[in-house]
Amino acid sequence: MNQNIEKIKVKNGKILPLMDTFTTIQGEGFHSGRSAHFLRIGGCDIGCHWCDIKESWDSDLYPLIKIENIIETVNSSVDLIVISGGEPLIWNMSPLTDSLKKFNKKVHLETSGAYELSGNWDWICLSPKKNKQPIPDIYKKANELKVIVYNKNDLKFAMQNAKKVEKNCKLFLQPEWSKKEKIMPLISKFILENPNWRLSLQTHKYLGIK
Repeated sequence: MNQNIEKIKVKNGKILPLMDTFTTIQGEGFHSGRSAHFLRIGGCDIGCHWCDIKESWDSDLYPLIKIENIIETVNSSVDLIVISGGEPLIWNMSPLTDSLKKFNKKVHLETSGAYELSGNWDWICLSPKKNKQPIPDIYKKANELKVIVYNKNDLKFAMQNAKKVEKNCKLFLQPEWSKKEKIMPLISKFILENPNWRLSLQTHKYLGIK
C-alpha cells in the first residue's frame, strides 16, 4: 500500500494495528462473567510500570488490518464485543464500531481516557492513569470507573476521579495483580467504608484464560 494512502486510512480509522482477537469471558468490572469477543488494538504511550500487556505499547509490532478483515475475525455467536488495548482511542474508532453495529453487536470500550473519544459505544469503562490523565469530556460519558490500586495513594486518586463522573457511573477498585495479597485488605476496608464502590477482580487470571 502506498505510504500516503496508508497514513490517510490509519487517520480515518479504515485500518488499525490489530494485536489480538479472541473470544473469552470478560474478567473485570461491571460485565464480569459475560462471554465476549475481544479486539485488542496495539499502541499505548501511557507507560504504566505495572502494565501486564507491555507488548501492546509499540503499534509498529502489529499489522495494519482493514476494518472489514477485523470484522471477519469476530465470533458471530457472541453479542458483546470489547475493544481494548493498548489504548484504543489513539486511533479513530468510529469506522470499526459503526461496522460492528451493523451486525447488531454491543460494543464496549476499555480506555484510559487520555485521548479524544471516538466511536459508537454501548458501554465505556474508564480506567484513569496518573501518568497521563483523562481528558475532561470523557468523565461525563463513562458508564464505569475502574481504578487500579497499586498502593494506598491510588485510593485517593480513585476518590478524585469519582467526583468527576456522573452519579450513575459504576465505581470499581481493582487490585494490581502483583500486589493483590498486600493491597486487598486496604481495598476491602475502603469499600466497607464507602459502599458506593465495588470490587473488581481479574477473574480471567484466576481461571487461567485470556
